Amino acid sequence: MTRVRAAASGTFRSLHSRNYRLFSMGQLVSLVGTWMQTVALAWLVLKITGSPAQVGFIVAAQFVPTFLGGIHGGLVADRFDKRKVLLLTQTLFALQAIALSGFALAHAATLPVLYSLAVIQGAITTIDNPARQAFVAEMVPAEDVPNAVGLNSAMFNTARIIGPAIGGVLIDLVGTTTCFMVNAVSFLAVIAGLLAMRPSEFFRGAPFARQKGALREGLRYTWNDPTLRLVMLMVALIGTLAMNFSVVLPVLAKQVFHGTAGTFGLLSAVIGVGSLVGALAVASRGRPTVGLLTAAAALFGVAMVLDAVAPALGVEVPFLILTGVASVSFFATANATLQLMSRPELRGRVLAIYLFLFLGSTPIGGPIVGWISGEWSARWALAVGGVACLIAAALGVPAVRDVRLPWRPRRGDAVLASQP
Repeated sequence: MTRVRAAASGTFRSLHSRNYRLFSMGQLVSLVGTWMQTVALAWLVLKITGSPAQVGFIVAAQFVPTFLGGIHGGLVADRFDKRKVLLLTQTLFALQAIALSGFALAHAATLPVLYSLAVIQGAITTIDNPARQAFVAEMVPAEDVPNAVGLNSAMFNTARIIGPAIGGVLIDLVGTTTCFMVNAVSFLAVIAGLLAMRPSEFFRGAPFARQKGALREGLRYTWNDPTLRLVMLMVALIGTLAMNFSVVLPVLAKQVFHGTAGTFGLLSAVIGVGSLVGALAVASRGRPTVGLLTAAAALFGVAMVLDAVAPALGVEVPFLILTGVASVSFFATANATLQLMSRPELRGRVLAIYLFLFLGSTPIGGPIVGWISGEWSARWALAVGGVACLIAAALGVPAVRDVRLPWRPRRGDAVLASQP
C-alpha cells in the first residue's frame, strides 16, 4: 500500500501546486464540454451532407487560422501575461459556443454558418493554445514540468472519454443543440479557476521586449537545435496524416460498422481510455528521451495498422485503446521535450511552432484523410496514418544513440518575477 501511495504521489505531484490544481480542474470541466461539441458538430455535418469529405473540411476549417498565423500566437504568449490572455480567449470560446447553440436552436445551422463559426473558433485557438501550453511552466517548478505535461494529457483524455460518451447519448436523445449549450456553460469553470489563482506563486521569467525579427528568431532557434528540429519533423508528419480521428471515427462508425452516433461516441471514448493510460504513464516517468519518443511513434504506427484491419467492432475496441496509449505517449513526450529544451523567453514561440505543425497541419491532412475515407474506406485512412507514424519513427532511430535529452532547469526557469 505504501508503494502504491508513493507511486500515486509521484504521478500527481504537480497537483500540489495550487495554481496548477485550479487550472486543471477548470480545464477538465471545459474539455468535457469541448469534446461534446466536437462530436456533435461532426455528426451534424455528416447528417446534413452525408459526406465524409465535408466532415474533414469542417475539421480543417477550425485549423486554417492556425495554419495561416499560428506561430504569431507564440509572440503573444511570450510578450503578455498568459493568465490574462487565457481569460480573454476562454470568454471568446464561450461566446462562440453560444452563437453555435443559437443557430442550431433556430434551425439555421447551415453549412456556411458552421464553416464560419469553425473558422472563428480556430482564430481564438491560435492565441489560446500557445499561451495555455507555455502557462504550464509558470504554474509548477521546472522539475515538475514533465509531470504537469503528462497530467495535462491525462486531463485531456479523461475529457475525451467522458465528453464523447455523454455527447453520443445526448445526440441520440435530444439532438446536437444541447451539446453546444453545455459547452458554452463549461467555460465558466476555466474562467473561475484563472481568477482564483495567486499570481505571487507563478514561476515566471522576464517577458521579452518587442523587437524586430522576433518571429524569425524563434524559427531559427528551433531549426538550429538538432533535437528540437527532430521533434518538429516527427510531429509534422504524424500530425498531418495520423491525428485525424475526428474525421475518421464518424465514418468508421457509420459506414464500416453501420452504427449510430452512440457508436461514434463509443469509439471516441475508447481511444480516450487508452490515451488516459498513456498520459498517466508519461506523468509517472522521470524525463523524456529520444528513444521513448521514437518507440512511441513506432507503437502508434503499428496500432493504427491494426485499427485498419480489425474485422469487427469488438476487435476494433482493444486496438483503439492501444492507439490511444501510443498517441498520447508520443505527443506528451514531444511536448515535455520542447518545454524543457527551450529557453524561457522563447518557449511560447517554440510551442507555437509545435502547435502549428500539430494542429495547423489539419487543413492539409483533414481533407486528405476525409477524401481517402470517402473514396476508398476509413480503413485505408487509418492505414495511411499508420505508415506516417512508422516513417516518423524511422527518422528518430539514428538520433537515439546520439542524443539524450537533458532534464534540468534552464537559466530563467527559477522565480525571476512574482508580480501579477
